[in-house]
Amino acid sequence: MRVVFFNRSYYPDLGATGQLLTELTQDLVRDHDCEVTVVAGPAPGVDGPRGCGLSVLETHEGVTILRAKGTRLAPRGFLGRFVNYMSYFLAATWASFKLPPADVVVALTDPPIIGLVAWMTAKRMGARFVFLCQDVFPEVASLLEDFRSETVNAVLQRVNVFLVARADRIVALGECMKRRLVDGKNADPEKITVIQNWADTSVVTPGKKDNAFSREHGLEDRFVVMHSGNLGLSQNLDMVVEAAAQLAPREDILFLLVGDGVRRQALMDDVDRRGLKNVLFLPYQPRDRMPESYASADLFIVSLKEGLAGYIVPSKLYGILAAGRAYVAAVEPETEVASIAREYECGVVVAPGDVGGMVHEITRLHRDRELTKKLGDHARRAGVQFDRRKQARAYHDLFEGELLEPGARAHAACEARP
Repeated sequence: MRVVFFNRSYYPDLGATGQLLTELTQDLVRDHDCEVTVVAGPAPGVDGPRGCGLSVLETHEGVTILRAKGTRLAPRGFLGRFVNYMSYFLAATWASFKLPPADVVVALTDPPIIGLVAWMTAKRMGARFVFLCQDVFPEVASLLEDFRSETVNAVLQRVNVFLVARADRIVALGECMKRRLVDGKNADPEKITVIQNWADTSVVTPGKKDNAFSREHGLEDRFVVMHSGNLGLSQNLDMVVEAAAQLAPREDILFLLVGDGVRRQALMDDVDRRGLKNVLFLPYQPRDRMPESYASADLFIVSLKEGLAGYIVPSKLYGILAAGRAYVAAVEPETEVASIAREYECGVVVAPGDVGGMVHEITRLHRDRELTKKLGDHARRAGVQFDRRKQARAYHDLFEGELLEPGARAHAACEARP
């Protein structure tokens, strides 16, 4: 089976979507004998592929990468993001004509209009088109604090309605997202398959808090409340800083924010202005240190701004589950994060922006370590249900079992011949 993915973010990008797509494609190649090509953007630190032309071929772990030349401006403002998106979109359109025949063409949502290129490519090849909704637009565009445009939002709405109507299958990351697609994008519920994101439970495992990472950063003797991942616009991280301020007299409780993103500097400035000594920032950690990093936490924070339930699903949740750690989620009750907390009894939920509720739950779990451990044990059992290889198989079964009827691949190859 030959599968093509379109998404700007891919290996070695540290963003969650790029990492998840990298793992999925590698598993499809290694475990399911697929031929996989990814039309990706330029690698981090490189302003487009080197050499002539608008794209260049690479291979990594058996996956063919067609890097479309584009910019990697700092995404701190709307202009930088817009230029990055459009340069990749145009180069990916050109690169699509260099692709070999495919059976399935999959579009993710980085950028939100890349599905148009994937749809046209699938139509030209006679392939099946899958729309994988990592985020739902234009609702997610509301996060851009430096930009508001009813015109752009209207265009994104029409593009997404167009794509869900023409997709052979739509992948949603949870039941709440499925409802959003049906209610807000007129998607056919019969075409939607729910496949949640994942973590590799053979790599991220419940570990001892007293490890090299925690000793290196002085964490072993403190109750560590961790937020790990993107420090971006979708999370309400200001409430985390406010919670830390209210708990500042509790010297044995430390807030640890691991990662990077457009909000990192503003959060660091706020912590400095308040003179908080109980907040520590660390950069993204190498993947081989992730198990120790997660194990150094006693409790995790997951947050999502109000109004984003079902439009974004925080992928960091699945690493927390795999690590066997409890979490406090400041999210709306219909989110996947809250649903998993209730179903598996592995976390506690407070309302978005409810700083008092967050402080209460942190102090309660700090005091009741037996309950915290119990929630963590339940989290690990939940994490196994969302293991990397299990979810990759779900994608393979969707492509192979539901989309490709007997003879469909031969038909795609014939259609693609000039």
